[in-house]
Amino acid sequence: MSDQDQTRAGFAAIIGAPNAGKSTLVNRLTGTKVSIVTRKVQTTRFPVRGIAMHEASQIVLVDTPGIFRPRRRLDRAMVASAWGGAEDADAIVHLIDAAAELAVEAREAKAADHRSAEDTRDIIEGLKRAGLKATLVLNKIDLIARDQLLGLSQRLFDEGVYTEVFMISAETGSGVDDLKVHLAGLMPEGVWLYPEDQSADVSMRVLAAEITREKLYLRLHEELPYSAAVETTAFEDRPDGSVRMEQTIYVERESQRPIVLGKGGQTLRWIGQKAREELAVLMDRPVHLFLNVKVDPRWQESRALYAQFGLDYDA
Repeated sequence: MSDQDQTRAGFAAIIGAPNAGKSTLVNRLTGTKVSIVTRKVQTTRFPVRGIAMHEASQIVLVDTPGIFRPRRRLDRAMVASAWGGAEDADAIVHLIDAAAELAVEAREAKAADHRSAEDTRDIIEGLKRAGLKATLVLNKIDLIARDQLLGLSQRLFDEGVYTEVFMISAETGSGVDDLKVHLAGLMPEGVWLYPEDQSADVSMRVLAAEITREKLYLRLHEELPYSAAVETTAFEDRPDGSVRMEQTIYVERESQRPIVLGKGGQTLRWIGQKAREELAVLMDRPVHLFLNVKVDPRWQESRALYAQFGLDYDA
């Protein structure tokens, strides 16, 4: 860029209820894998920064943990992190699962839809209390009739906390380019914060742990409750250009260990293979990945793990 004075750069926080599609949207906007995506709610545990470019604008997207009603220390830290990301951003995107909202209105909702709608209401009230304005983005529009969408967008816009409304499908990409152009225009003038070809600001140790956790929940979505963590305990660049990693999967109870291992260690091998394959593509070099499963009833009380993910232990 010859004239740096005309460049723009800033932060856009993506907030919303768990499973609204925040990680899918960030990955779509950046064009690469930045955040993990699973069917399990509350998958994102810490703010992940993805970097999207549009012409002379650099948009640093902060994929925040889902905002919900916290019960445990980890919940409180995640919700505090999400609100912190919103308050510090140059722009806020409130992403809403439109299909869940309409299902609740039509009294055809599942329990998860009701939780999503309650979390959305809490977020709206939180924006009002903080005096924050946001861009409203209705997601999963490919599942909904247009007249229903228009009615929902008007009802939400009337809450008085939104400046613009966009309707998208993060899964298919419909409407995402228009949203990117809008966010690019909201970024303040200034030099870029990252190199043009960089797509994420997260250490490879942390991203590798998150990718393994994604595979863990993809394989054990039903069997394993929301009580596992992955830590990269060793990361070594080898002379042949490959990388050697060791990771520990933490579970809370002894009964969960055989679930992760599987019969004859088959489940753990599958998790390791899928994580290794994705990491090799992401890093463009061979990856040697070694997994260990450890039972630690108090892993959610580990200050070291909170520090690894940039969460406030005392939130």
